[in-house]
Amino acid sequence: MSILGFIVIGIIAGWIAGIIMRGHGFGLIADLVIGIVGAVIGGFLFRMFGITAYGSLGALAMAVLGSVVFLGLAGVVKRA
Repeated sequence: MSILGFIVIGIIAGWIAGIIMRGHGFGLIADLVIGIVGAVIGGFLFRMFGITAYGSLGALAMAVLGSVVFLGLAGVVKRA
């Protein structure tokens, strides 16, 4: 995937995760960062469970799942 594609997937994944976890996105830059971190976490989780993501839709699903996990963990740490 190209860098531009990775950035677009990251922005979309961060925005979707923001909607799932808070009801709205966090802004363009924050959504991008959340999406990229989420893609890394999602990739780790998918490999750990032996799941393969195919194509852009699979990459988006993986990044959204990782982003939701990241935001959930961030919320737990913030409350502690």
